[in-house]
Amino acid sequence: MQDLHTQLFAAIVGNATLSADNAPAAIDLQGYSAAEILLLIGIGGITFTGTNKVEFVLTHSDDDSTYTAVTTADMIGCTVASGGIIKSLVAAHAAPAAYRFGYKGGKRYLKLLADFSGTHGTGTPIGMCVLLGEPNIGPVANQA
Repeated sequence: MQDLHTQLFAAIVGNATLSADNAPAAIDLQGYSAAEILLLIGIGGITFTGTNKVEFVLTHSDDDSTYTAVTTADMIGCTVASGGIIKSLVAAHAAPAAYRFGYKGGKRYLKLLADFSGTHGTGTPIGMCVLLGEPNIGPVANQA
């Protein structure tokens, strides 16, 4: 078995039951050569539709000041919709699910927004994390 533990750092973006947009914090990728975005979505608090939806928007920046939307060329494992949307919840979400997306855009900072549209009377459990890998200096310290 290979050692993955000492090659990863987990940066938590958010973990809560949300019914409105989160306030995304910047994730600094300095010192790492790889990033994987994880979305852990619980059972939908509502039945999502094209109007009552959640869109996950990923932006990136060189200076932590000017952010631009990622494009499909910046990602692995998804086709990015207009505005940096890497995942949309627009239909019933009756079971928990995990989604992962690779980032290869090459900028230093990332922000991940859960963008809510429509009416969300009941929240949806959402966990968002960025795994940083391929450290320039390893092993990565134990986070446990």
